[in-house]
Amino acid sequence: MALSGLQIQKLLPKTNCKECGSNTCLAFAMKLAAKKASLDECPYASDEAKQILGADSEPPVAVVQLGSAKLGGETVIYRHEKTFVNQPVIAVCAGDEAAFAQIRDYKLERVGETLTIGAVAVTQTGCDKEAFAALCKKANEITGLPVIVGAQCDDCLEACGLALKGTGSVLCGISAANAEKFAALAKENGLLLALSAPDLDSIAALTKQLKEQGFNSIIMQLPTHSLSEGFQTNSIARRAAIKGNVKPMGYPTIKFIDTGDQLLDTAEAVQEINKYGGVIVLPGLDPAQLATLMALRLNIFTDPQKPIQVEPKVYAIGEPGRDSAVFVTTNFSLTYFLVSGEIENSGISAWLVIPECEGMSVLTAWAAGKFSGASIAKFIKEIDLESQVDTREIVIPGYVAQISGELEENLPGFRVLVGPGEAADLESYIKNVLVKTCRK
Repeated sequence: MALSGLQIQKLLPKTNCKECGSNTCLAFAMKLAAKKASLDECPYASDEAKQILGADSEPPVAVVQLGSAKLGGETVIYRHEKTFVNQPVIAVCAGDEAAFAQIRDYKLERVGETLTIGAVAVTQTGCDKEAFAALCKKANEITGLPVIVGAQCDDCLEACGLALKGTGSVLCGISAANAEKFAALAKENGLLLALSAPDLDSIAALTKQLKEQGFNSIIMQLPTHSLSEGFQTNSIARRAAIKGNVKPMGYPTIKFIDTGDQLLDTAEAVQEINKYGGVIVLPGLDPAQLATLMALRLNIFTDPQKPIQVEPKVYAIGEPGRDSAVFVTTNFSLTYFLVSGEIENSGISAWLVIPECEGMSVLTAWAAGKFSGASIAKFIKEIDLESQVDTREIVIPGYVAQISGELEENLPGFRVLVGPGEAADLESYIKNVLVKTCRK
């Protein structure tokens, strides 16, 4: 029977040392109960705790570190059951310094987050192992990212492993024939292994073998050759790990995509994002394709109970002065970016006041009591907006027109203007209503 967080806490040292990454032993115990942590993370766990909890405390899908990203750690089959935790890494194949630099410099700004490529993949094309190892090392030096290595022979793979020591890179094409040799190499040099085999049973046997030997930095390269097969195999592996508690299936996956058709490549990548992919390796860098995939990934891996937020403060739109217009809306990222974008499109500079609303949209925040006249006035006083601007007019969203009186009562000297309900109508409102109103 599964133990509760309080039962697990009794087996922990109760020192609250924080070395496990949690603030208290109770918080760590709760993570163990939810299978979001491993007992190995506690440096002072007793033999009794290890015996009672042991492998049962580990997440059903092991957590594997790839560069700055964590893979695995998932505890549910479907996002709506709780949430997905660690986003799949999107990697791009490259073979020269110019391509490495493009990967390094690629950035996508979306809803206040900077999205980047997570790894660079280098595949051997020649027969010179020293030259290939040097190329892989150069890829890491230029991009600062872990390298996913595809070599033609064990000697070449070994040379790359030594060249990439300490980078957390991935050696691919590891089979039952060479797994023991490369597990020792990877463990000594801080690398990951991507295991491949003809079928799921063979991969499971291989992961089990390495784990019993003390090596757990494993990624599975599942044998699939079509969209339908990929969907089925990924689903079987994830369900076995989470629902069936089949530990040898509880590892992140890697998928190399190169169908020769960009639309098909994108379709396969979309499926991997939606259905349990760990590392997705694209054949090249295409900004339009990357934007599509990264936006989808961000949407899938956003916790629906914790919407993306912007920092509560006053934002300058354009180059506002003391007499510039003042707008207010919530700190839900999508709302902020829509409103700020429409203000920019209108051609004016303005101040945009963003109070703390726990990332809720306008109507949701109003219904929850987080976006009221009193709360907005309190925030404006806390940030001392009155000393920063001479304007004494403030525009609120049309959907909460009913708070205008309360806001004016709590902000003596201010006149509240009711803007449009939809952000899309802001530009027209500013040009046809606000500018004329402010001139009076």
